[in-house]
Amino acid sequence: MANTQKWLIPDMFWPADTAPGVYVSHEAICVLNASDKDCDIDIVLYYEDREPVRLPVICCPARRTRHIRMDKVLTDEGKNITQGVGYAALVSCSVPVSVQYTRVDTTQAANAMMTTMAQPM
Repeated sequence: MANTQKWLIPDMFWPADTAPGVYVSHEAICVLNASDKDCDIDIVLYYEDREPVRLPVICCPARRTRHIRMDKVLTDEGKNITQGVGYAALVSCSVPVSVQYTRVDTTQAANAMMTTMAQPM
């Protein structure tokens, strides 16, 4: 991807548990593409104890948003992201965008939500 903009999300975690009867724990990478060009999003996941995993390229159309639910994406090998394991992400975008990360933790009846802007690289 030529002329890429890169973002780092160092603390990601998809909880393995969900309290009964509540919304499912999940996390999302949210991209805002305010430009007039479509954006190709390339995501590489990094772990403490295994090799990095690349996700298939995702498109965020011009003047649109893309909410990438990490519990719904599949790796190049067709596998889900591993639950209950911390990881990080390098997000490379083909046009200038804003990237935000959100985690919804429903492991207890008192739900928690955390969101932060990704760190530009």
